[in-house]
Amino acid sequence: MSKMFEPLDLGFTTLKNRFVMGSMHTGLEDSYKHIDALAAYFAERARGEAGLIITGGYSPNWLGKLNPLGASFSPGMAIAHKKITEAVHAHGSKIVLQLLHAGRYSYHPLLVAPSRIQAPINKFKPFAMPGILVKSTIRDFAVCAKRAQSAGYDGVEIMGSEGYLVHQFFSERTNKRTDEWGGSLENRMRFALEIVRQTRERVGPNFIVIFRISILDLLDGGASPAETTAFARELEHAGVTILNSGVGWHEARVPTIASMVPPAAFAPVSRVLKEAVKIPVIAVNRMNDPAVIERVLESGAADLISMARPFLADPHLPLKAREGRLKEINTCIACNQACLDHIFNLKTASCLVNPSACEEREWDLALGNRARSPQNVAVIGAGPAGLNAALVLLRKGHQVSVYERSAELGGQFLLAAVIPGKSVYKKSIEYWGNEIRRLGGKIKLKTEVRSLADLESGTNQIVLATGVRPRMPGIPGQDLSHVYHYDDYIRRIAAGTFKPATSVAIIGSGGIGVDVATQILHYKDHNDINPEKFFGHWGIDPSAKGGLVPNFKPEREVTQITLLQRSAGRIGKGLGKTTGWIHRLELKRSGVQAISNLSYVKITREGIVIRKNDASGTPVNQLIPSEHIVICAGQESNREYADILGRTGIPIHIIGGALLAGELDAKRAIREAWELAKKI
Repeated sequence: MSKMFEPLDLGFTTLKNRFVMGSMHTGLEDSYKHIDALAAYFAERARGEAGLIITGGYSPNWLGKLNPLGASFSPGMAIAHKKITEAVHAHGSKIVLQLLHAGRYSYHPLLVAPSRIQAPINKFKPFAMPGILVKSTIRDFAVCAKRAQSAGYDGVEIMGSEGYLVHQFFSERTNKRTDEWGGSLENRMRFALEIVRQTRERVGPNFIVIFRISILDLLDGGASPAETTAFARELEHAGVTILNSGVGWHEARVPTIASMVPPAAFAPVSRVLKEAVKIPVIAVNRMNDPAVIERVLESGAADLISMARPFLADPHLPLKAREGRLKEINTCIACNQACLDHIFNLKTASCLVNPSACEEREWDLALGNRARSPQNVAVIGAGPAGLNAALVLLRKGHQVSVYERSAELGGQFLLAAVIPGKSVYKKSIEYWGNEIRRLGGKIKLKTEVRSLADLESGTNQIVLATGVRPRMPGIPGQDLSHVYHYDDYIRRIAAGTFKPATSVAIIGSGGIGVDVATQILHYKDHNDINPEKFFGHWGIDPSAKGGLVPNFKPEREVTQITLLQRSAGRIGKGLGKTTGWIHRLELKRSGVQAISNLSYVKITREGIVIRKNDASGTPVNQLIPSEHIVICAGQESNREYADILGRTGIPIHIIGGALLAGELDAKRAIREAWELAKKI
């Protein structure tokens, strides 16, 4: 039997496999009105054979809420949650409630922390907790754990990492107290250990208590490996059942879960934790592939593997892996666009590659919801919008033929997949193609649809998903030989036979401009960098205090890159909230220049001439020397032959980039595809 499907005996209960659905806030936790939706959400993951599910974070009291409307685990909430635990247990999975006090990360004016030190990512400054509040907060954790037990939960997870309150007490960075709760390591551990002890006293021995401990803080003033392992041993003695790994604070300036992080990069650090204790250890972050999961478990780095976002992308990942249906797994691409970005913007989480996530009741595509009148649908264009439309239409029972004039599936996703750090996007393209063929759909490559005669006989619905084409900005000299469209430039570098010049000007600094700059910086690495290179690139040293190389200075690239944009403001302003900072920081560290609030005059053999106000406010011309110039000035909808097809009398539906170009938005395109397919 594969290691990932072995049961794990905890003494008083058994987990049926090694898959843990990690905690992730969805926005459904914050209101009683979403209990049914939350029950359906978790039940679907239990049906997909998640061995253990950890809920999103619930505060043990009002002060610890993530925001004023956030979730706390009140007595009334505990009663309502019986519906959730019953739904999960019906499918044989275990579920634990995460208890999370946000501390100085709370986004409200009455936030509290060990010391009055403001978080750099929060506009509110916390109040230092008096001793009586420290003790009452410990009691609140234990009381809520008992409530969770009464609600049918199999256990609780105490959130002690990522810079939340429990972690704030442990860290010298945020704990400057001089009483029994601060100063020495023994005192800084006391808050967490008392929570565990009092929790265990209230819930008894036959209840799972997970503690999420930071294995790498990834910031100055963080814990040393010796402090972490000493803490882990004390937690074990205090009554913790399982230790879950946590990586980084939210204010750390090192990526930990985005797509550029190599798979299982932090598993070796979990191994250090596992070797320090006798209780089971969970490894986390960027594990979305059964092959990787099996390798980590077989290596002995951990006993369990936690995945959060991969369960958004495919709630049945463990089931499909157990049955050998690996090609049917819808892989998480770690884009963060519809999950974490939604949460940080106070929206309900979803998933770019699976819009049904968190809306399971609304998007039920089971056989009982198949179309009453199957149609013969032609989907023109095999980018993300077209492929997803085809897939959902097939699930509803329609006949579908996909037409693509190029030799490959994927559209703009195919371009994204060759950008360093985004190779996982290829898995989405493979999944869509495999599923369409498995469900009986036809895929016709190198086929251009100019008229009705090019379509299958009997076609009675048309979905136009022909995407976009690069927009030309109309700059004099844009036809010179050293000027490239972004798509051509990306493909040339990806082919490995074309080298970027030593000086490159990029016209446009949106998401595509940033991708082009990233590709140039890493053009020697045609494949994604491995964990060793990733650690070196970001200055990570697991053996150092805080997990960072002391006085780290990144290497500057030789290539001179200049990003240009007409509008004022920072580059990549359309990038996601949880990933944009990573791209901007990397470009800045690599010496990429950014010039905004300008106009373009002309392109010459020497470079590009721009006009920008000088210090006195007078517009002046300036030459940006550039051997290569790449145009990333937006896109236009590609609706070639749309009018001709529209005159056939067959209903035609336009989605994705063909409907609205703007800044490329795969999330919107895929969502539109699902919405349309639901209606046909």
